[in-house]
Amino acid sequence: MRRLSAGDLKDLNLLKHYRIIRKWACKNNGLTDADLELLIYLDCIDMFTINDFKMGTYSYSWDNRRWNKLIQNDWVVVWRHRNRTTQKYNIYKVSFKGKQLIQRIYRIMLGEDDIPTSERRNSIMKGKSYIDKVLQTSIYNVNKDKNR
Repeated sequence: MRRLSAGDLKDLNLLKHYRIIRKWACKNNGLTDADLELLIYLDCIDMFTINDFKMGTYSYSWDNRRWNKLIQNDWVVVWRHRNRTTQKYNIYKVSFKGKQLIQRIYRIMLGEDDIPTSERRNSIMKGKSYIDKVLQTSIYNVNKDKNR
């Protein structure tokens, strides 16, 4: 397999619209920026423990409720439960729902998918605030720019 150089990666323009895509993903899924980026980090390591989660949180703003929120909202699920004899701790993974969101973000970044523009599938399109109205224009620009 051929390794991509920095120039090859820059030509992909993956990060060109990252901010708008991240804002869309967070606003429509009840996540903070740090939550989403932590989910991406955890998805990259696949199976993880609570200690792996704690190591990942060092890069983000502190939120002592983040773990419980990710578990309760089904972004993270238990892959293997501890049993107090042979399994000393739970092993977790990003849920199917979380993996679907992350894959969707990658497809949008690669120009394979568009950010939804219907009010039903994208709450930003309701234009309830000034920020939403600004983001609407940005979303239309991202969708038009297929040469990412």
